[in-house]
Amino acid sequence: MSEPKAEPFAEALQLQADAAAQGFDWDDPQGLWDKLAEEIAELREADNAAHRQEELGDLLFMIANIARHLQLDPVAALAAANAKFRRRYGHVAAHLDELPPLGDPQRIVQMEALWQDAKRIEKAKSGA
Repeated sequence: MSEPKAEPFAEALQLQADAAAQGFDWDDPQGLWDKLAEEIAELREADNAAHRQEELGDLLFMIANIARHLQLDPVAALAAANAKFRRRYGHVAAHLDELPPLGDPQRIVQMEALWQDAKRIEKAKSGA
């Protein structure tokens, strides 16, 4: 039986840590941000699904590298972002019956207003 595949972010972090231990790492934090911008640009310029998939992988790998440098857990960060989206979209979804029909350009405008309302509500609850 084959060994289970490592979770992709954990594997990326381990690959990067192993390379860093051998001196293959960013010594200038600005280089991380420049590389991130480069990866975003390459994804935007990708001209087919296979190329976009490859470039998205490169971008996610770079996100993991930035997380490593900032000593953050990318999986925990994404889980928190998912929870935040779920809360905020829950506010939007609670008002779906009040929105214009799908295809009406005002639907997204009103949805964005509800999203911003959800953000204000969260901020008020947190005291921030």
